[in-house]
Amino acid sequence: MPNKTNAESAAAAAPAQPPESFEQAMAELAQLVTQMESGQLPLEASVAAYARGSELVRYCAAQLEKVESHVKVLEGEMLKPFSADGEDDV
Repeated sequence: MPNKTNAESAAAAAPAQPPESFEQAMAELAQLVTQMESGQLPLEASVAAYARGSELVRYCAAQLEKVESHVKVLEGEMLKPFSADGEDDV
């Protein structure tokens, strides 16, 4: 039986925990992408990493939607265009 790394064993043994925050999800997603791009993961670990990455992307998208709706409420349903130079577009 081939030896598995701790990360591979953990990924296969238990269902993934939801991230504690958007930032944690993004950091984990970046780590997964780096591992997958290295080309060193076995097939099973790559599939597990892809599945976890999909979960993290869905989580991040949901968090962004929540924030966007909260901003809409705070702004009275009128989002203002973002100006990169700091000037208001009138």
